Amino acid sequence: MSLALGREWLAANLPHQGAMNLLDGIAEWDEAHLKAIATGHGAPGHPLRRGAELPIACAIEYAAQAAAAHGALIAAAPSGPGMLVAVRSVEFDCARLDDVAAPLDITVEPLGGGDSGVLYRFDVSAAGRSLARGRLTVAFAR
Repeated sequence: MSLALGREWLAANLPHQGAMNLLDGIAEWDEAHLKAIATGHGAPGHPLRRGAELPIACAIEYAAQAAAAHGALIAAAPSGPGMLVAVRSVEFDCARLDDVAAPLDITVEPLGGGDSGVLYRFDVSAAGRSLARGRLTVAFAR
């Protein structure tokens, strides 16, 4: 699989470093959406694992990182550090991510925002099966 932007770009443009950089790359993006790919959710050393499991709630962090990547790509000027401040209307279709064999597809779409932050809709799926979806709000530190 050839990704439009890989781990090198993510490491250079997102604050998430090392093992906490959960995305493998950006498959596609434009002003209205971004689709990221992740394959490390089954790794025994995943930094968000709790015991032997990676809870489905960790899908929110995957979505937040995809939103950060989208923001970095479309920003006319640097916004400053962003912080996840709200998550709403979240629905989970499974209990955990570590037992999902296929790569994760993480799609984010901005719904609106301004200088102080942005609201994104997200969907995390694998092999066409929806795993988690909802909305998240990122506020910018100024």
